[in-house]
Amino acid sequence: MMAGLTGWHLLVLVLIILLLFGAAKLPALAKSMGQSARVFKGEMKAMKDDDTSAPQNTADSTVTSTATETTAAPTRDGGSSNPPTT
Repeated sequence: MMAGLTGWHLLVLVLIILLLFGAAKLPALAKSMGQSARVFKGEMKAMKDDDTSAPQNTADSTVTSTATETTAAPTRDGGSSNPPTT
């Protein structure tokens, strides 16, 4: 990935960053980047947790709806709960 970058390339990059942002702003920049990385990591973990719990919830609701349909009491008109349409 960074096979083309040597030590000199990295040194030039650091110097350019120092010139652009200044030495006083670098700690704040590093702190901001660290916080952003933590938030991103937390959101990714939450998405994975949601993905793993979603199939289980779907299966539970299917079992519940099937059980409700099979235990429904028959009505007086021969078991149909819907009124006849004419």
